[in-house]
Amino acid sequence: MSPKRLIGFPEVMAKTGLRHTAIYERMRSGEFPPSVKIGACARWLEADVDAWIDRQIAHRAHRGKV
Repeated sequence: MSPKRLIGFPEVMAKTGLRHTAIYERMRSGEFPPSVKIGACARWLEADVDAWIDRQIAHRAHRGKV
């Protein structure tokens, strides 16, 4: 089992191509993993962000097979 890793906004944005506003909008609608508050900072579980990316890729692949 690999260690759990929390990542901050810069890395989440680099991985997803989304900006702050888009991330928070998707979190509010339930389309993006929720953040973990560490003090005043928001962090995300890297595995959750990677799984979200994988779902986006799978959804795109599925749409292409219509």
